[in-house]
Amino acid sequence: MPRCSHPTHAPRPFPTLCHLHHHRVTDQAFVTLAADDVYCQGALVLGQSLRNHKTSRKLAVLVTPEVSSGMRSVLSSVFDEVIEVDVLDSADSVHLALMQRPELGVTFTKLHCWTLTHYSKCVFMDADTLVLCNVDELFDREEFSAAPDSGWPDCFNSGVFVFRPSLRTYNLLLRFAAEHGSFDGGDQGLLNSFFSNWATADIGKHLPFLYNLSSSSVYTYVPAFNHFGRDAKVVHFLGATKPWNYKYNLQTRRVMQDGTTSGSFHQLSFLALWWNIYSASILPLLEKHQKMEDSESEECKHAFNGVEVTLKKISPCVPSSLPMPELPEQTNEVNPTACSPEELAFKAWLYFSNLCMKSNQEILMSISLSLTDLQNNRYLNLCFRKPQK
Repeated sequence: MPRCSHPTHAPRPFPTLCHLHHHRVTDQAFVTLAADDVYCQGALVLGQSLRNHKTSRKLAVLVTPEVSSGMRSVLSSVFDEVIEVDVLDSADSVHLALMQRPELGVTFTKLHCWTLTHYSKCVFMDADTLVLCNVDELFDREEFSAAPDSGWPDCFNSGVFVFRPSLRTYNLLLRFAAEHGSFDGGDQGLLNSFFSNWATADIGKHLPFLYNLSSSSVYTYVPAFNHFGRDAKVVHFLGATKPWNYKYNLQTRRVMQDGTTSGSFHQLSFLALWWNIYSASILPLLEKHQKMEDSESEECKHAFNGVEVTLKKISPCVPSSLPMPELPEQTNEVNPTACSPEELAFKAWLYFSNLCMKSNQEILMSISLSLTDLQNNRYLNLCFRKPQK
């Protein structure tokens, strides 16, 4: 398992005053982007990893309108700021097709980070990164500081970079994008062209690879990883398969591989770190929010064929006040017009009991009620009455 210590081969030493005093720096922030609810999972783990390693900086997350209100609420429990921004898309299908990554067009949205002018300096980190130790020393670097990309080291990887928010820079970036586009269709090609002297002008703006270690590239130069990897500070889960695409065994605390996923021993160890944070800190937040949402909507009413149905949420078990009948293997479909409301109530209860016990998909599909409340395996108590005229 990787450990973290300051590398002796950094281009220049970092002051450690902020580490000694652990004071809160309110005009600087780590910033990330979550374009949808799926990427929010990564943003939450990233934010929690920064919290776990006691960052003294604020945490901000940019979200698009696609992110649900519920997920924004969960994000606000980890991040100091949840900021909605419009989606910027390169719409460059040709270059994105070359990379076989059509989804990267929306990464232009991260350009909004330059609009956060209430901060004097920020560090942007992709939602698929994970910090392994305190990295507040990054704020001692200047714009534009980034680590080399493993695929083409004369280009930087835009998953981690230091910048200064500025509306002037933001507008220049938008103009540059409109006039020149991006050589890879995503933000990385655009930013490398805009900050074109990164490779030659100032070695102090070259972050060590340890601040943006590609988890999948541990890989072609194993001796180097074995020698330097123990000092890794930030791991970046590059590629189409993200940590949340893997399966994880909560009992064994191990990442499970199947035919569609693979990885080296080192990559799996990083994935396990990600999942350990997710299961220990993020999953309880999501469950807590779900319980709050459930309590706010205890009842849901439906009406069909002159009968009003109230679906009331109860604990995941059959109510003790009702007798437990023997459930037949096959039952007839409920027909609301062929029986009284009382008979319908019993038959519907029978179906739901069967559903709770056997998860019978065929029965679920045969019920003529609206069953959206059951799609997430919620357990309901049905109360029937004729609607008042």
